[in-house]
Amino acid sequence: MDAADCIFCKIVKGEIPCAKLYEDELTLAFLDIAPVAPGHALVIPKAHHPDLFALPVELGAALLAAQQRVGRAVMAAMGATGLNVQQNNAQSAGQMVFHAHYHLIPRREGDGLALWPGTPYPAAAAVAAVAEAVRAALAK
Repeated sequence: MDAADCIFCKIVKGEIPCAKLYEDELTLAFLDIAPVAPGHALVIPKAHHPDLFALPVELGAALLAAQQRVGRAVMAAMGATGLNVQQNNAQSAGQMVFHAHYHLIPRREGDGLALWPGTPYPAAAAVAAVAEAVRAALAK
């Protein structure tokens, strides 16, 4: 999908309305239209980048600063005691809009939301094999 067809690019241009929370020169934050919890917000770069791997490293500081500022405000406004920050890349990971974005989900004890279950590696050799495969990929 290119920027011309991207719903988030249309939001940035003002062609589609949103419940805007924050905006600066490089980023925009607005409420998710299908929230996991009240106050669930999205933080996006204004420029179109399809996923995390396409984001310029230089944009990272602006995105992190926006996440911190909006995240604190969402927690305060919603009376939350925690915040999940989630970023999905590719359809198999749950990405539905192919414009990089971060979900800020306010949380409270006993809110009913669950994180994914972890499964330990079957043996130390499995941990070592995975670590070696990742190190080899990093070396390329």
